[in-house]
Parts: sequence; C-alpha cells; structure tokens
Amino acid sequence: MSNTIGTHFKLTAYGESHGPAIGGVIDGCPSGIEIDRDFIASEMARRHEGAYATPRREPDEVEILSGVYEGRTLGTPIAFTIRNNDVNSDDYRELAGLYRPGHADYTYEQRYGLRDHRGGGRASGRITTSFVAAGAIAKMMLRNSGIKISATLQNCPVPPEGDSSGGIIECTVTGVPAGIGNPVFDKLNARLAAAMMSIPSAIGFEMGAGFEAAQMTGSQYRDEWDDGFSTKTNHCGGIQGGISNGMPIVFRVAFHPAVTINQPTECIDRNGQMHTLTPQGRHDRNHLPRTVVVVEAMAALTMADFMLDKV
Repeated sequence: MSNTIGTHFKLTAYGESHGPAIGGVIDGCPSGIEIDRDFIASEMARRHEGAYATPRREPDEVEILSGVYEGRTLGTPIAFTIRNNDVNSDDYRELAGLYRPGHADYTYEQRYGLRDHRGGGRASGRITTSFVAAGAIAKMMLRNSGIKISATLQNCPVPPEGDSSGGIIECTVTGVPAGIGNPVFDKLNARLAAAMMSIPSAIGFEMGAGFEAAQMTGSQYRDEWDDGFSTKTNHCGGIQGGISNGMPIVFRVAFHPAVTINQPTECIDRNGQMHTLTPQGRHDRNHLPRTVVVVEAMAALTMADFMLDKV
C-alpha cells in the first residue's frame, strides 16, 4: 500500500493537513527498546525550525496509544497520534473547485475522484509529522547497533520577498557494518532514494559523488582500498552493488520551493477555465531547515528495516 513503508520495520501513516490528527502504526519494532519521550519531543520540535517556516504553530505532542509498557517497546504494534489544533480551513474555501499550478490538486482528484483541498490534504508537508515521530523510534532502535544519522543543510538560499525557495540537504549515516542491503531490485541505495522521494517537495537524489561522477574517469571514481577494509575516497557513498561497504553512507536530497505562495496565481477549474486567485493560508517560504529532521527520519526508517533484515 502506498501509505506503508518497510518490510520488517513498517510504518503505516495516516492523516491530512486539516484533519483531526496525523499519526501512524509501527509494526515490527523489536521488544525491549527504551523509549525516550523527551527525545521524541525534541525531534518534533526540530520540525518547527526555520526563519521562513509557516506561522502555523502546532504543539505536535505525540500520544503513544499502544505497543509501549513501562518505557519499553513490547514488540507489538506501536500506534501513535498527533492532534491538529492550529487549523484555519476557511482560508482554503476558494480552492475547493480549483487546481493550483505545481501542486497535487489535479493529480489527486484524477486518481481518487475527489480530494481534501484544505491545506493540501494528504499532499501537505504536514504529513511528515508522523514520519518524524516514527523516525525517532527507529533512531532509538539503531542506537543499540551504534548507527547514527545526521543531516545538514548543504544549500539553502534566502527566499526573495513575497516568494519561496528550495535547497539541498545532505545526510550521513555512520556505524553501518558492511553487508547490509540486497542486490538488484532491493538495493539499499534504491530504498533510500524511494524513502527520500516520499517526502513532499523532494525532486532529486544522489549518493556519494552523485552527478559529478558522470564527469569522472573510472580511475578517478573508483574508491581505492585503504587500511582495514576502508577506502581512501567514498565516491560511491558507502554502498556498492546495493549493499553497504562499511564506509559512511552519504547522500543528498534536492527540494523544490514551496509552490503555494501568497501572490496572484492562475488556477484552472474543473471545466478548464482560468481563474486568478491570491491563495490565503499560512505557507513556508523556505521549508529546508525543518525538513532536515524529516530526511533523518526517513533514513532511520529505512536503515531500521534493513538492520532487521540482517537478523
């Protein structure tokens, strides 16, 4: 199903931007993992970072409904919910019969026959709250294996006045032993790419040297051996043949700018007629600082899934 990620460590996520709640169910998390609720809260707070983030302010308190007892996971499904409190759906009333340019309004309605137009519905960046909550639990599991995940802004331009901007986030995963992943159709790098491209506004993915590798010669690109099965360079980004080689896993994700901005926009209705509309509502002018933790979360979910595949 398109709302579930993972084979062994699974997250099924639910919720829309202006619905009652966002949340998910994690299935396959091992028992005995210590749950640090303060850490979960701190991860959720990171999703609010950024000078150009939306003024919408949600408390994002994660309520764990099942699967945890006396601070440890039971090995049973972990259900959690995050209430939507700061919504103003009236701002989106005019969009009920219109399709904004660059957004998923038209494609969702073509796919399902109807859509929730409030705040972008299921296509909104708001849905990433469940990714972050589940990713925090995945990070706690990965700690036991010595795996750490850290993402940083690589390129984050200041948005022009009245407009928006995108950027690039780089993520590094350390502590992954050699031999994690699968070849051919279930490669670790392919699954990481799929996870990252599941984040709203993700538009590009590259590992290691990435697109620069296309300009290298074979002798320049290959990672020569160093001591202890390490390599002198890491152009492959820590994965070869779809399987980790023990070097840091390094990848970058490009994000396009938010396409809903508060300036006159040409929208089209269901009859193909054009309408000039100035969208209301609260929108990010640059969402990259608050997306850093989302990238980490999706990497954590992917790595947790593969680490359980190794068992």
